[in-house]
Amino acid sequence: MFERDVLRKGRKMKRLFTSESVTEGHPDKVCDQISDAVVDAIMEQDPTGRVACETTVNTGYAMLMGEITTNCYIDIPKIAREVICDIGYDNAEYGFDGNTCAVMTSIDEQSSDIAMGVDKALEYKDGELKSEDETKAGHESLDTGAGDQGMMFGYACNDTKELMPMPIALANKLARQLTKVRKDGTLAYLRPDGKTQVTIEYDDDKVVRVDAIVVSAQHNPDVTQEQIRKDIIEHVIRPIIPAELLDDATKYFVNPTGRFVIGGPHGDSGLTGRKIIVDTYGGCARHGGGAFSGKDPTKVDRSASYAARYVAKNIVAAGLADKCEIQLAYAIGVARPVSVSVECFGTEKVAEDKIVEIINEVFDLRPASIIRDLDLRKPIYRQVAGSGHFGRTDIDLSWERTDKVDTIREKAGL
Repeated sequence: MFERDVLRKGRKMKRLFTSESVTEGHPDKVCDQISDAVVDAIMEQDPTGRVACETTVNTGYAMLMGEITTNCYIDIPKIAREVICDIGYDNAEYGFDGNTCAVMTSIDEQSSDIAMGVDKALEYKDGELKSEDETKAGHESLDTGAGDQGMMFGYACNDTKELMPMPIALANKLARQLTKVRKDGTLAYLRPDGKTQVTIEYDDDKVVRVDAIVVSAQHNPDVTQEQIRKDIIEHVIRPIIPAELLDDATKYFVNPTGRFVIGGPHGDSGLTGRKIIVDTYGGCARHGGGAFSGKDPTKVDRSASYAARYVAKNIVAAGLADKCEIQLAYAIGVARPVSVSVECFGTEKVAEDKIVEIINEVFDLRPASIIRDLDLRKPIYRQVAGSGHFGRTDIDLSWERTDKVDTIREKAGL
């Protein structure tokens, strides 16, 4: 337990916590989606392909770079243009048009030095582990090593039914709603770029109310600020924010600069992997620093982060804690995590060292096992790149399932 939590324990505290999200048309999210569309295209034809693809965008320009090893052919410029147009950048007036923008590529193969560690993990090369279970499983070899070193975090809490922190859960839902009302014509004057932010008031870690909401929505130049504010509150905020969390003191900030016509890659350059807090828990949990998008599942930045969320969510769903943060750490070319740690912030109903034991018994956290158990060699990544990787209730994601609850409870003696 950290010092701040020791100080809090035993006394109630009121506090505010804020998280932000962005729409699929935000420049960085445009890049995330292009990179993950490349991953999806390769996973569809060559599920064992290796992908590390970054994208950058600016006015009239997109560039994709990275390392890809695959036995299939994909038309990368075509994929990029399709994603850009699908998001809504299909008009030259926006300063960024998928039909006409320049698309450049600079793609190499994966380094052979990295590949040799991913192809066969150190433990298997040294004979410490034997490949006894991969043929039995009927899947690919389980002796794959981690694609890089690093630490990854997963988190869950009982703020919401999807076991996510309330601030990021609401911010993500507002961002998706902003996109929805643009695309279905409800607010046809909106353009693709947008940002949302939600401040929650907590009392002793219990959600009390929404203190502030910020929505910035790109728009056509001929609509008034008054109309935008009225429409955003009516069609974006009120359908998403539970009425019982709003009161007369809730503050609404809609396009607080007064104008948001210039946006998207025309307003700011974008880059894959710059929205890692939006992609995870909105700052409520720690982050290892590695982005998800543009990476095939042998990259533990992605697959182990999904696994850590899966573990944490099942621990909370099983009632072992009200909050659970999991840290996994890997060495490049090594299959087993070098460490598994748990932090429950004083909410645990079972000792944390016991929870670690249960995790090690119930979950196989070798990279290839994660890929197998979460079924990650599929074209599933663009759909989460633009609208949130965790806490999704609108799509079926394997790492959001709570199918280990009964086993965990049995091993915990609950």
